[in-house]
Amino acid sequence: MLAEQARSSVWLRRSANAVAGGAIALSVGAAMVETLPGQPWGAHVATARAVAAIVFLIEFAVRLWLVPTVGDATGRTRLRTRLRYLLSPLGVIDAVAFLPWLVSLAVPLGTGLLELAGMLTLLKLARYFDALGLIAVVIAREGRPLIAALTAMAILLLILSTAMYLLEREAQPEIFRSIPDAMWWGIVTMATVGYGDLAPVTSLGRVLGGFTMLLGIAMFAVPAGLLATGFAEELRKREFVVTWQSVARVPLFARLDAHRIAAIAALLRPRIVPPNTVIVRRNDPAEAMFFIMEGEVEVDARPHPVRLKAGQFFGEIGLLHDVPRTATVAAVGECRLLALAVADFRRLIHQYPSLKAEIERVAEARQGGASSTFSSTTS
Repeated sequence: MLAEQARSSVWLRRSANAVAGGAIALSVGAAMVETLPGQPWGAHVATARAVAAIVFLIEFAVRLWLVPTVGDATGRTRLRTRLRYLLSPLGVIDAVAFLPWLVSLAVPLGTGLLELAGMLTLLKLARYFDALGLIAVVIAREGRPLIAALTAMAILLLILSTAMYLLEREAQPEIFRSIPDAMWWGIVTMATVGYGDLAPVTSLGRVLGGFTMLLGIAMFAVPAGLLATGFAEELRKREFVVTWQSVARVPLFARLDAHRIAAIAALLRPRIVPPNTVIVRRNDPAEAMFFIMEGEVEVDARPHPVRLKAGQFFGEIGLLHDVPRTATVAAVGECRLLALAVADFRRLIHQYPSLKAEIERVAEARQGGASSTFSSTTS
């Protein structure tokens, strides 16, 4: 019964996501088609926009109704919890997705507002794709250094634009009419876009222009570097959390505390293996042992092959005794493994003698030649 309920819940969630995704595509498509000159599909575009907006309205109402009650020390009520959803970024996006269409039924909206609202529905994809949410997390975490870098860029832009205005206003009064006009030149020059609509003609102006280009390259590298570092750190943190959870499910580490599991997780490297791929080959040098997180592998043990499943490990014999591989191991289907390099393996068993004893016990049982021990000693 529980399994059927779980399958039904998964099916319902996937169906709802598919409908919401279709509505987003419909809304964006309608906004794009309506801007085509002389397009004859006005009625169809209006229908598509209405269908998408109705789907968004229903989704919004369901989400608002199903907001869970949060019980904490402050006694937050369901009403306050719903208000919190309404004021959240995703709640505002959900409302913006249908409100312009709803308002347009009573009051004609200005040209472009419905098209803009249609394009803004793309922001709803942040709920379904972690990558979009990752961007917001990185920007929020790197907010202070990003603001500092952008502030420095803005100050330089004002100073350089003012200097260019003073140098070029007499030579080109119709182009460099004011500092705001010169700021457009400053923006495209610092960004090294160089449209060419505003260009200095005086010698000093050209020298300043070249300096502005070089300075712009350096200044734009700062926020780019901050974002790249932020993405790398966030991905590394998320990968570590997944690895920690995977390590905690391995029976070999089940008795360790969270601190030791975290130390072990830092040593392991995830690896995805396609189906029917040889992972280790008999007589090859032993460079790592592997823990199976998902999938199955087949060990070419003698006299009969043996299959190992999630939670089990292999490749330890060569590391323990510093000998070549004693068997060939291949993935049955796609497998997700965690690899422990030989240097980290030796450090690990030195720090945790109990793990060494357990791994040695499994290795001795496997070397004893009984195929059944592959399964019984690692489960």
